[in-house]
Amino acid sequence: MTMTEHAPATGPELAPSAAGSPGWLREFATTLSVHSQFVFHGNVHDQFVTADGGRLTSLPALLWEVLRENGFTCLFTYDQIDGLGVRPAAGPGADKAKLAAGRLLNGLGRTPDLTELQQDISAVVGAGERCAFVLAHASRLSLRNSDLGAKERDFFLFCAKLGVNALRRGGAAPYNPVIWLVDNEGDLPNWLTVGNAHVRSIAVPPPDLGDRQRAAALLIEDYEGAESVAAEAKQKVVDAFAVESHGMTLDAMAGVAQLAQESRVPFDRLAESVATYRLGVIENPWRQSHLRARLQQRAGDLGARVKGQPQAVAKALDVLKRAAMGLSGAHTGKPGTRPRGVLFFAGPTGVGKTELAKGIAQLVYGDESALLRLDMSEFSESHAADRLIGSPPGYVGHDAGGQLTNAMRRQPFRVVLFDEIEKAHPLVLDKFLQILEDGRLTDGRGDTAYFSESILIFTSNLGVQKKDPKTGVLRNLIEPGLAFDKVDVAVREAISDHFRYEIKRPELLNRIGDNIVVFDFIGQAAAEMIFFGQVANVRNLVAAEHGVSVELAEWVTGALKKDCTTDLTFGGRGIGNQVEARLVNPLARALFDEPLPRGTRVTVSGFDQRSTPPALELVVDE
Repeated sequence: MTMTEHAPATGPELAPSAAGSPGWLREFATTLSVHSQFVFHGNVHDQFVTADGGRLTSLPALLWEVLRENGFTCLFTYDQIDGLGVRPAAGPGADKAKLAAGRLLNGLGRTPDLTELQQDISAVVGAGERCAFVLAHASRLSLRNSDLGAKERDFFLFCAKLGVNALRRGGAAPYNPVIWLVDNEGDLPNWLTVGNAHVRSIAVPPPDLGDRQRAAALLIEDYEGAESVAAEAKQKVVDAFAVESHGMTLDAMAGVAQLAQESRVPFDRLAESVATYRLGVIENPWRQSHLRARLQQRAGDLGARVKGQPQAVAKALDVLKRAAMGLSGAHTGKPGTRPRGVLFFAGPTGVGKTELAKGIAQLVYGDESALLRLDMSEFSESHAADRLIGSPPGYVGHDAGGQLTNAMRRQPFRVVLFDEIEKAHPLVLDKFLQILEDGRLTDGRGDTAYFSESILIFTSNLGVQKKDPKTGVLRNLIEPGLAFDKVDVAVREAISDHFRYEIKRPELLNRIGDNIVVFDFIGQAAAEMIFFGQVANVRNLVAAEHGVSVELAEWVTGALKKDCTTDLTFGGRGIGNQVEARLVNPLARALFDEPLPRGTRVTVSGFDQRSTPPALELVVDE
């Protein structure tokens, strides 16, 4: 190892390859004069647009362009799979590079152990000719930084000392630098990088819109049909592709272009392939022609299913129509990334909030099981956020992923119902900000789940009851029979106060926007429809399961209706509880105690609700 020869540092002039490059690459070019080692972290495995905008290339290739124009002869590379390599491998300078490799290394293509790797790096750093050494995938050189093995510790310690004692030559770039490519800045031992003046850490960010536009322009050059498209129309395709690929790497964009070509997607619809690439689904129900027809023909199904809530049904249909037209988030700069629809159902319990969510899943996706329901009372603790996205690295369950993110990766086309959102811990609610804004969520493993083709529904009972801070007793803020305009005002005020002042998350309320839908109490007319519907369900199930036809005497039906619909505090769920207690339970007991052959017809001719338990009088029809 050669000791440092001190000489005044003079900053290099930017080479042409760096002058038009991103800031992080210019940082590398301008600091070659003062640092002997560099740690590039972040988006290091991506492709990058060259300074002249002519092609996409890897990070080592991009670094080599900067080094070459600063007078370097070659760049040696190492990773655990391909072993040792050299740039340039072909073309001008390749022979000279291979000769240098023969003098400094023990052979290209081999995969040295850490001890041999030390020798190779030392030879390059101390060489008289200008060369550099890149350690690709350096995050995998050790298993755990907190528990290094003896060979790992010795290797990193050797590299730390090598950074201090590196040979300093004359010129604008006096060192033969060692360059580490890592996923995260903390993947190398802290004592190697933190506070070390000889090591410069440079973050490589994800591509911005400008990067994606330049990449899109390159990727469409060979696209079938692009050559016959006018320049203005071609630019629209480039811009749409760049916008839709928000959050993607340039390497992923290249994958989108390849997928679109193989799927014979028309050139002017190239941007639509971004969703296919992300979701892994070719058939997108939102782009099927039959969805619009189904929304037109079967919109009435929602009103029939959720009785007494015309304003809620109308608002839900507006959101669905907007989603079907592809106009969700049209007022923003990234309409294709946000969820297809967002709804916040609020109001008394048992009035149809969950039932409407099920109806939406059935109407849009053709299957009620497309509803993913998460009971937010199970996420009331701060650590419960890990259940949604998975534990962070190093914690138990890290490899399992998150309950929400896993489900969305399995099936991205669905309704996600966050039930009783007010019971969730505020730290859990923070996870929804990224979903509502960007339509995606990254779990503890680093995998991304996309919500851009889903409908998000939040439900809440805020504004219905409030706990007395002194006694702890719940008191009703609104009662059945209150005019709906007053119910609407009370509920909206309670929601606003909760997000703004109680949990201090006004930004979440802002992202929900005008999608709050207040449900009214169940009225008497709707209650009677619900009652008759539930009785019909009981009769149909008995006939299907046991082959017994059940009729109710007129006066029995009237008496049951009165008993089941008198108290509407708990809405349709309360009516169901009464039907179960006054009809289903005694009917099941009677049929169980005295089995009837299939094909039998019985009439409920009377009932005694005062007995314990309630009993029915059944008459077998001859």
